[in-house]
Amino acid sequence: MQYDVIVIGSGPGGYVAAIRCAQLGLKTAIIEKYNTLGGTCLNVGCIPSKALLDSSEHYHNAAHAFEGHGIKVGNLKVDFGQMIKRKEEVVAANTSGIAFLMKKNKIDVHTGVGSFKDKNTIIVTKADGAAEELTTKNVIIATGSKPSSLPFIKIDKKRIITSTEALSLNEIPKHLVLIGGGVIGLELGSVYARLGTKVSVIEFMDSIIPTMDKALGRELQRVLKKLGMEFYLGHKVTGATVKGKEVTVTFDDPKGEKGELKGDYCLVAVGRVAYTDGLGLDKIGLTVEERGRKITVDQHLETSVKGVYAIGDVIKGAMLAHKAEDEGALVAEIIAGQKPHIDYNLIPGVVYTWPEVAAVGQTEEQLKAANVKYKTGSFPFRASGRARASGDLDGFVKVLADAATDEILGVHMIGPRAADMIAEAVVAMEYRASAEDISRMSHAHPTYTEAMREACLAATENRAIHM
Repeated sequence: MQYDVIVIGSGPGGYVAAIRCAQLGLKTAIIEKYNTLGGTCLNVGCIPSKALLDSSEHYHNAAHAFEGHGIKVGNLKVDFGQMIKRKEEVVAANTSGIAFLMKKNKIDVHTGVGSFKDKNTIIVTKADGAAEELTTKNVIIATGSKPSSLPFIKIDKKRIITSTEALSLNEIPKHLVLIGGGVIGLELGSVYARLGTKVSVIEFMDSIIPTMDKALGRELQRVLKKLGMEFYLGHKVTGATVKGKEVTVTFDDPKGEKGELKGDYCLVAVGRVAYTDGLGLDKIGLTVEERGRKITVDQHLETSVKGVYAIGDVIKGAMLAHKAEDEGALVAEIIAGQKPHIDYNLIPGVVYTWPEVAAVGQTEEQLKAANVKYKTGSFPFRASGRARASGDLDGFVKVLADAATDEILGVHMIGPRAADMIAEAVVAMEYRASAEDISRMSHAHPTYTEAMREACLAATENRAIHM
């Protein structure tokens, strides 16, 4: 079978690349080793975790917030089996939707492990060992990533688990010891904390969500403590062992003194590593970076082998589904002869706790390190009429703008619906708007997005109206 493009991997980057290629008139195939399409994101990542986050938030609100609204709920309890079942139904609906899109766009789907025979020939090895060869002019590697671990910890997938297993437990943990205070760990930790689990977070850095603006980490930690989550920052994990149904995690504290925590589950959430196993990259002369197993690409996301591209988690940059999607569309358009672009500074990051955390552009720490003169404006949701009406009073919006030109350089928010609100900041920064530009745009009242306008007013000669 001869194709213009073969995409290896059907996650957000892969399936978007395939659809865009097909839209541009390229004969396209996609290879997926699992029986369902969608990759990590749809099967064991973004989508199932959001389903559980929503379910657990509903329960938490019923238990702790409804009464304040005049709603009395008696004999409240969690049907955890139904919660997991609903999550699986959400996943099934989304993955079947991707299968439909493949048919709609006349994209051939090949199930099996794709590997290079040479740069124009891909071998698809099926589960039963049978193999077929496909030929192509171009290949897009979109094989994603898998959870990483610490070299001295053995993941048994029963008591010492990754995010994959955390999405399908058959019971609510009594005490979850969470190694890693990043996005994935905190999202899953908050799911179980809302359901009554004691959650202890051990983080090597001195802040949770350490890659984001420090102010966001401080506020999120304050809010999560109200859920009962406890934090051990600046602690270095040294081991994790299982005895029966108990996990013991050992660590060194900031002073170098040894300590331990015992729980019935340990979730290892220390990041992800690119998945490039079995691709046969050596057959075409490609190697991966020793740390992270990333594939090197140029500004067009093409590898050193002409006609072979790589996108998403297997190349440098943030491991985000929407980054992979943008890269998939970009490569498709490059293959078709167009000249698209991506501004990596303007790819937003989101943490789907509640309140949500979202950011785009430069952090205050980055601006200081680069000696950029800037000004800042903040607005707390406690001063928002819409947030007060809904009871979502935690968090703020912070805007960083150039001191001389007033151009917005970064927006950092923690609060209700921040994941949706950050889009306004992305649009503004794509068009190089100033803080004053946003402050002069009408925002519907009462809405959460008024906080964005107020933060821009605060950055513009400290002109916030409602604080």
